[in-house]
Amino acid sequence: MTADTIPAQAAELIARIAYQPAPEGLPRRARSLMIQGTASDVGKSMVVAGLCRAYARRGLVVRPFKAQNMSNNAAVAADSDLPPGPDGEIVYGEIGRAQAMQARASKAAPSIHMNPVLLKPQTDIGSQVVLRGRVLGNCPARIYHHMRQRMMPAVIDSLDRLRAEADLVIVEGAGSGAEVYLRNSDITNMHLAEAGGLPVVILSDIDRGGTMAAIVGSHMLLSEADRARVKGYIVNKFRGDFSLFEPGVVTITEATGWPFLGVLRWFDSAERLPAEDSLALERPAEGEGRGVNVAVPRLSRVANFDDLDPLAAEPGVSLRWIQPGNPIPADTDVVILPGSKATRTDLDVLRREGWDIDILAHARRGGRVIGLCAGFQMLGRVVRDPQGIEGPAGETAGLGLLDIETEIGGEKRLIDIDTTDRASGCRVTGYEMHMGRTTGAGLDQPWLVLEDDHGGAQPEGALSASGLIAGAYVHGLFGSNEFRAHWLQSVGAAASGLDFDARTEAALEALADHVEKNLDLDALLALAV
Repeated sequence: MTADTIPAQAAELIARIAYQPAPEGLPRRARSLMIQGTASDVGKSMVVAGLCRAYARRGLVVRPFKAQNMSNNAAVAADSDLPPGPDGEIVYGEIGRAQAMQARASKAAPSIHMNPVLLKPQTDIGSQVVLRGRVLGNCPARIYHHMRQRMMPAVIDSLDRLRAEADLVIVEGAGSGAEVYLRNSDITNMHLAEAGGLPVVILSDIDRGGTMAAIVGSHMLLSEADRARVKGYIVNKFRGDFSLFEPGVVTITEATGWPFLGVLRWFDSAERLPAEDSLALERPAEGEGRGVNVAVPRLSRVANFDDLDPLAAEPGVSLRWIQPGNPIPADTDVVILPGSKATRTDLDVLRREGWDIDILAHARRGGRVIGLCAGFQMLGRVVRDPQGIEGPAGETAGLGLLDIETEIGGEKRLIDIDTTDRASGCRVTGYEMHMGRTTGAGLDQPWLVLEDDHGGAQPEGALSASGLIAGAYVHGLFGSNEFRAHWLQSVGAAASGLDFDARTEAALEALADHVEKNLDLDALLALAV
């Protein structure tokens, strides 16, 4: 494609592509192995996390890598492209939440190089593009199609950096590796495998059905060169007696020539690890407990929805995601507005669904309402987006429950938080990730007062005079055990003593045990090059 055929919007974004390349002659230390799927949601992220922990337990230095992720569930990660701040503080970027979890599984700190390209959907046909932790801009899918190949050097550079510091890099593909119509512009599957010299293992989800067609169909669609990159296949999410499917394995291997590398049986503790895709919220799952009723409207562009996982795990909480077409139940004790990648759009969703009426009636009855990040913005009087960063430029009235106003714009604020909240006296951990700036008299009574590194404290969020309406920009707030227990007591629920961090760690250990039991890890490691 010549320069004059590239759409102007793509050319503008391409001109912004910049990154700090690694020093020349960086040694390659690690072997690499790529897990590609036959479709989205076949369990690639979970399997990679399990492999990362299993190999890390064997003493290997392991790093996860996913060239491009599409998700509004993100995490902060150290940005090694930029020097430390003026006080020596770490500068942060953002990566997909799944890669942050895989980093934890690897017993490593998350890095922007583990997920160099992150797409955060804002509409059905467009996303915010994040390159190496920094926002590049917003664009429709058809525009991104013209520019993603220009990001391949940054992707390979990030992969090479991880290879230089690890013994093993486990690479996750995206969606299906057999979408051959995308092959020439692909940066995540077979084109990456070719550019990076990556051996590929195909993963299929038998629970959804069609495994034989998915694997054999992938083989039929791939070129001879790409077929040769595939070293075998794994059947995931199997339930029951596998001997009944063994003739199917024979058929697949005869049709493809690819070796069968094992079967991963259904992993019962999967729900104890964060879901990557908001599609998981459409499944009819509620919190583990019964007691305080928490309702969370299922926004169209919901982001960082794993903020609510710790509450859902509490035995004294019944947390329900309210699906479109359903009212907020009258027995709700607390309404929580979660994060969103398109605040004004989701304010419109609240009104279209009638949830605004439900929330205001709930507040008038003395019910509690909490807003997290974009949800905090929605609680104010107005949200303005004069530059059209999250959609068409303009402003949208908020719910008016807090005396604040928000304007979307400026640099995205990305910080990691581990401090004490003086308001509650509790340790608070989490992160901030937002572009909005909030002002107003409501901030004079903050929800949180977070100690800083200089002996002072910074107000965060807002709390109504009644104490029943509150909001803040801090993601992961309820993951802080001490703060969560304090908050539960304030809403009349008994604190259970749940250690959510330990619960997650136990799930990762169980996942590694599961992978060790079901797969030949020595044979898989021998495939890595």
